[in-house]
Amino acid sequence: MQREADSAMSLQGQIRQMLVAAILDRQIPLDEPIPSSRELSSHIGVARNTVVIAYQQLVDEGYLLSRERKGHFVNPAILEGRAGKVETPHADPAAAAPDWNRRFRFRPSAQRNISKRADWQHYPYPFVYGQFDPTLFPTADWRECCMKTLSVLEISEWAQDMILRDDESLVRQIRTRVLPRRGVWASDDEIVITVGTQQALYLLADLLMSSDTPVGIEDPGYPDARNIFSSRTRRMESLEIDQHGLVVDDRLKRCDYVYVTPSHQCPTTVTMPLERREALLKMAEQSDFIIIEDDYDSENPFEGEPLPALKSLDRSNRVIYIGSLSKSLAPGMRLGYVVGPAELIGELRGVRRLNLRHPAAYMQRAFAIFLSLGHHDSLLRRLSTAHHERAAALTAALARHLPQFRHVPIAGGSSCWVEGPDWLDAGALAEAALAHGILIEPGSVFFTAEPPPKNCFRLGFSSIAAEKVEPGIKALAEVVKDLHSIE
Repeated sequence: MQREADSAMSLQGQIRQMLVAAILDRQIPLDEPIPSSRELSSHIGVARNTVVIAYQQLVDEGYLLSRERKGHFVNPAILEGRAGKVETPHADPAAAAPDWNRRFRFRPSAQRNISKRADWQHYPYPFVYGQFDPTLFPTADWRECCMKTLSVLEISEWAQDMILRDDESLVRQIRTRVLPRRGVWASDDEIVITVGTQQALYLLADLLMSSDTPVGIEDPGYPDARNIFSSRTRRMESLEIDQHGLVVDDRLKRCDYVYVTPSHQCPTTVTMPLERREALLKMAEQSDFIIIEDDYDSENPFEGEPLPALKSLDRSNRVIYIGSLSKSLAPGMRLGYVVGPAELIGELRGVRRLNLRHPAAYMQRAFAIFLSLGHHDSLLRRLSTAHHERAAALTAALARHLPQFRHVPIAGGSSCWVEGPDWLDAGALAEAALAHGILIEPGSVFFTAEPPPKNCFRLGFSSIAAEKVEPGIKALAEVVKDLHSIE
């Protein structure tokens, strides 16, 4: 038995973990004692008392039996009710395997998706979007909220199957603390919790779109929205983007639904001005289409007050509003919400029940406490300061080291959209940059057109320290120089 040297678990926990695995995998004979506490402590290099406590915990939980003067043995009862290993006969070559290609309704693996490296934290210059900065994560505050959620009274609330319901305290916090920041007001029955923004889009597509529903999406735009909608309908309408976001023109009139990211357009980051927002809402009324507003990267503008969400300007219930709770804290928590007419929200709850019933109630309650204690607002202020500093460093570094590249001025959010010279292949640049510890996101995946433009890429700065930005861009400029010499 060998414990993991780099595990974050306590020594007692590691010992329990490896013993439980050995017991349940039937690696320890039932008629032989396990190593004594003295032997095991010496073998793995820990204090004997640590092993003694771990053994006693396993006795208390029924994994081990303590026999006087003989030692500890595996409790046979713990292995009851487990099917033994069954020897399967060799496959018959003549037997016909299923033709899975014929059975797939569509192939998600064939769609163009944003690709992110799982080991991004090991790179010195991670210009990736949508990841968190461990140095800014409010560990103590979040631990406090999790511990409060584990109190006896709280457990009796969230441990039950909520079926169609959401945590009432989280819905209340969204209604009174989160939405007013964006000028949005709603009642409890106009809010539903989702497993992030992406599930919100999937539920809406499931409920509202058929194979011939015309759906408009920004181009360039959010790839996952494009992939979700196109898995439901064959009638996708690409909508033009300019320096003010979505262009309001006659193409919108051909749509039943229009997906838009007005706060910071994905991926270009441009903000839709108030006049265009009002024009979009007016056309929606006149042409009878529904707007799906993804309030993408809307927190913390660097200058002045944020523009109100489209939903806040909506007077005819034509805007379905989608937001994220967890992206600013930790994207792995996967919590989002949808705001819309009560009739729509009721049916979304029904679709969600068929899909996964409801997001984890424990996580909902913990986040409700996190919001109620003011931790979320404090975190947003810290993030705003950090992101503003990094954006300034990134702007200066791009001007100094890559003056031939154009970028959208950073007015908020946590990313920068960059357009390189016509000769640039951003995919090749991203591959070459890896060897220098630099992560960037090629921009071709955001475009609908085939072949897509190759010279654009995105630089995220939510997870890179300010002092790393300038040397990272300087190193990237050297990679660009090397690539250009090959062209």
